[in-house]
Amino acid sequence: MTRFHTILAGGVVAMMLAPLAFPSIQFVLTIAMAKGFAALGVALLLRAGLISLGHAMFFAAGAYGAAFLATRLGVTDIVLILLASTVLAAVVGLIVGMFLVRYRAIFFAMLNLAVSMVAYALVSKLYGITGGTDGIGVPVPTAFGFELEKAAFDTLLYYIALLLVVVVGFVVHRYLHSPLGHALSAVHTNEVRLEYLGVSAWSVLLVGYGLSAALAGLGGAIAATSIGHVLPEYAFWTESGHFVLTAVLGGIAGIAGPFLGSVFLEVVHTAAVGYFAEAWNMIVGVTLLVVIFFLPRGLFGLVEKLSGIKDHKGEPKL
Repeated sequence: MTRFHTILAGGVVAMMLAPLAFPSIQFVLTIAMAKGFAALGVALLLRAGLISLGHAMFFAAGAYGAAFLATRLGVTDIVLILLASTVLAAVVGLIVGMFLVRYRAIFFAMLNLAVSMVAYALVSKLYGITGGTDGIGVPVPTAFGFELEKAAFDTLLYYIALLLVVVVGFVVHRYLHSPLGHALSAVHTNEVRLEYLGVSAWSVLLVGYGLSAALAGLGGAIAATSIGHVLPEYAFWTESGHFVLTAVLGGIAGIAGPFLGSVFLEVVHTAAVGYFAEAWNMIVGVTLLVVIFFLPRGLFGLVEKLSGIKDHKGEPKL
């Protein structure tokens, strides 16, 4: 095992032990991992040189999917809820992506933003279906046929989310190192040459877009079952901006980057609000400036430095 893998394994172990040492941080870390999945989805598209300002709609699709499954369709098992919500977000992503992946640069970003705001308006106004601005309450799901108290379920959900970070992270890592993953990066570096080689950039981007939507939907489903309520704000544009910021802050060179950025941002935000309620905006802003100026490759760059990794040839750039 290399030093890099040792550091990553140490990070996973630290996440396993964190709720035992500091029980109050369990909820914060669960939400951080949920948003980390959405940030990872955004990071995938950044590898192709595309910035999505609308991924909150897929986060909301997963969250509302979980709420509908639990309250309208009688699906109570947490595994089925997470799986079905992820598939739902992926299907929505493929449908939306069929039109949006034809565009590049600012057009892609703004069209994603526009579609997400339409989604936000729909979930806000359709009171009879979505509950409007009141949202929908999500009951505590069962786990493998067992009914759990809220506290016990939250603990179980935390470790399920952590397990998914490892498993899904490995799957996405293999995808990025497959021919399809390399083609995704090639869209950014030389799309014309990719087309000359007979590879459809549209198809490559559609697969990447669908996968990124599925990741955001999985994060939304985890957040919905953890919080126990879904609101239209899940689909608001500021949430999409938060995902982009998290992905850039953590770094897109590695799968762990978006999760590092999400955990860092949530912990700093929670600590700043808790101890300096009148100045938490300034503290978060200064912290972000320090990271951006001194870690241009994001927090993942710090992991690379500690690991002694210096060769970045062939890696994606923003």
